[in-house]
Amino acid sequence: MKALIIGSGIAGPCAAMALQQAGIDSVVYEARSTGADGVGVFLTLASNGIDALRSIGAEGPAVSAGFPTPAIDMVSTTGKALGQVRTSGPDGDTVSRTLKRADLYSAVRDEAQRRGVRIEQGKRLVDAQNTKDGVRAVFADGSEEVGDLLIGCDGLHSTVRGLIDPAAGAPGYSGLIGLGGYTSGVPVNTQVGSYQMMFGKRAFFGFVPSPDGQVWWFANLPHPKEPDRGALAGVDPEVWRHRLTSFFADDTGPAAELIRASREITPASPMHALRTVPAWHRGRMIIIGDAAHAPSPTSGQGASLSIEDAVELAKALRDLPNVEGAFTAYESLRRPRVERIVKQAARINNNKAAGPVGRIIRDLMMPVFLPRLANGEQSRQTYGYHIDWSTPTSADGATFGS
Repeated sequence: MKALIIGSGIAGPCAAMALQQAGIDSVVYEARSTGADGVGVFLTLASNGIDALRSIGAEGPAVSAGFPTPAIDMVSTTGKALGQVRTSGPDGDTVSRTLKRADLYSAVRDEAQRRGVRIEQGKRLVDAQNTKDGVRAVFADGSEEVGDLLIGCDGLHSTVRGLIDPAAGAPGYSGLIGLGGYTSGVPVNTQVGSYQMMFGKRAFFGFVPSPDGQVWWFANLPHPKEPDRGALAGVDPEVWRHRLTSFFADDTGPAAELIRASREITPASPMHALRTVPAWHRGRMIIIGDAAHAPSPTSGQGASLSIEDAVELAKALRDLPNVEGAFTAYESLRRPRVERIVKQAARINNNKAAGPVGRIIRDLMMPVFLPRLANGEQSRQTYGYHIDWSTPTSADGATFGS
């Protein structure tokens, strides 16, 4: 069996490694002529994502590229504590880690190539069709490839999603713009590796001190109308510095000072989410990761869910007798989990852009409900998800080790 994997972000190389462990060959095709080095700011690789990488023996490089971030403290614009979220698995041994997005890309890509996975750059997919006994992919350079199945790991603006279902909806705009940066020389009263996130009067702000003395930060700014694609790319970082410091000037905490002293402010981009995609697969084509379900970055789960997808799909293809049956079982297993997390992230996004009355209600109710949600069964289901590679996947999608 040979799989054609479209996209070499996070899901693509992970899928290739998991398939290889399942005894299935694959080739990864990436639209960019170069890698994703330097793309994006930073992200959280949650404990469940680390666990999924561990199931295929690939967690080492990704874990080494980041630093442990076991907790998130939520505060109000006045500095009032609203609650804490623990980001460890139920055993407490696997702790979420923060790392630059480009470093995670590099870690999984380089590990896949070390294992002999072929990654072809500059191969932008433009068409694909199911054939009698497989699938045929057509690329922008005029070349074609055939395989037994095709896996779309091509992200939010997936080409494969549209080929599977031309009526599939586009990603939804969250009403927020995201950007971030790195600051040195500004002391904060937070321990290394401990996030603090603030619901400010006008915007949302988060920061975490890194082991090297820098403070990594991000901001989410309400922006009701979605900017035109590419409209934010040309805005000078100094313009953003001025806007951001004014947004957080009235909030308690170090946000304005961290922004003012930041050595780097990354490009801004609108924040999107992909809540429900009716069709994940058709014939021998399937989408996984952000191409099928993309929670807002608020969830801290985007990368981890993509890695879980890759491993669970490989198990289904290993254990079930035909491709279509494996796809159906995989979707039955994955859809309830990922859509629950996507919905949770959407609710948090609404709180980030709350009005004056909404802020008062949020700040009163969050200390009551957050401890129950963040450290109860919901948290265990999210961060404690475990994939047992040795447990077979059944035809109804039940994997008793997951």
